[in-house]
Amino acid sequence: MASPAAVIASLVFYSFVAASTVAANFYRDFDITWGEGRGQIINNGQVLTLSLDKASGSGFQSKNEYLFGKIDMQLKLVPGNSAGTVTAYYLSSKGSTWDEIDFEFLGNLSGDPYILHTNVFSQGKGNREQQFYLWFDPTADFHTYSILWNPQRIIFSVDGTPIREFKNMESKGVPFPKDQPMRIYSSLWNADDWATRGGLVKTDWTQAPFTASYRNFNADACIWSSGSSSCPTNSPPSSPSNNGWLSQELDSSNQERLQWVQKNYMIYNYCADTKRFPQGGLPTECNAA
Repeated sequence: MASPAAVIASLVFYSFVAASTVAANFYRDFDITWGEGRGQIINNGQVLTLSLDKASGSGFQSKNEYLFGKIDMQLKLVPGNSAGTVTAYYLSSKGSTWDEIDFEFLGNLSGDPYILHTNVFSQGKGNREQQFYLWFDPTADFHTYSILWNPQRIIFSVDGTPIREFKNMESKGVPFPKDQPMRIYSSLWNADDWATRGGLVKTDWTQAPFTASYRNFNADACIWSSGSSSCPTNSPPSSPSNNGWLSQELDSSNQERLQWVQKNYMIYNYCADTKRFPQGGLPTECNAA
């Protein structure tokens, strides 16, 4: 059985076809798109911060679009009483039939755990929520949140531990994000109408400004530009030269880690919500092996 270090190394090895950011530089890789100064790039481009006050939140987006990749970002979330706030970090395309791969961090009262909310949209349809508690305090230090997106699957990971896998089940009629390039987006905003205990707990503006921090961005990814990909298309993903993230799947060790997280830390799974999907009406992917 491969060691965790070996598994993580295999996830990030794919330099042959990938465009990789060798060292994170937020000036080079991202644009702060809104917030009127509440988003800031500091430490010579090594750290980005987003802030929220009663007047506005803030957000940024990647300069590049990607069509498949392994995206890593370290985040340190809003500390203390973060109830009502949402820190969103996601990939998304544009248009009415957009694709999207979401991490959202739902704030909570001091001492109560954050909720990590995940979702996958394909062709404008989402409703595939899974939610988790984390096994550490995400406000005390930086932790790595990763999206592995290849033609076969999407894997959400935290500090190298997989928490969710969404497989390509187009053969069963389930749309899968594979044709639309996506940018990376992140925002910090007020959502106290729903974010904490269904909106019962409101944002305490006496605690503002709320600040989330980002560092160590890395994208081993196919950059999409002017209608073409930076990754070659003349060699199939299974060929010997393409043995990295583009054909990555979970080995037995990571399957066990995924099951451990889902058993101990998952607090909502749309595939188990029979009240939401009554009379055997669970989405197709929930019933597929």
